[in-house]
Amino acid sequence: MALEIGTKAPEFTGKDQNGNALSLSSFRGKKVILYFYPKDNTPGCTAQACNLRDNYERLLSQGYVVLGVSADDEKSHTKFIEKFELPFPLLADTDHQIVEAYGVWVEKNMYGKTYMGIARTTFIIDEEGKISEIIKKVDTKNHTDQIVGA
Repeated sequence: MALEIGTKAPEFTGKDQNGNALSLSSFRGKKVILYFYPKDNTPGCTAQACNLRDNYERLLSQGYVVLGVSADDEKSHTKFIEKFELPFPLLADTDHQIVEAYGVWVEKNMYGKTYMGIARTTFIIDEEGKISEIIKKVDTKNHTDQIVGA
């Protein structure tokens, strides 16, 4: 079942790069930017993360919390965060529970080969825990403008 605007965002608990458990419910009362990306340290994912980093204060001032999710492990996330000085947590969804709950673990096709992977997607979740926006066509270099303009 695909998630839609206005529906309750699936609750989850995941581990961040430091092994701390983070739950969606702990951010109730804030607007959450929950962004799913395919892989740490790849060109598109780096551009997206750096765009959010460069606009982080702007996002915070508008009441947003930023959470990134990929299937990479905590160690990979730590290196990615340190390399690009990312100020927000990245959740290690190695068992695919969060990506599957949000419907972004999909069949992909590259160079004629099909494989399972994460569809780059951002969910904006409102203060009550409902999905207020879903961005499927992510502009990695101008992602903040997409979010704020949503």
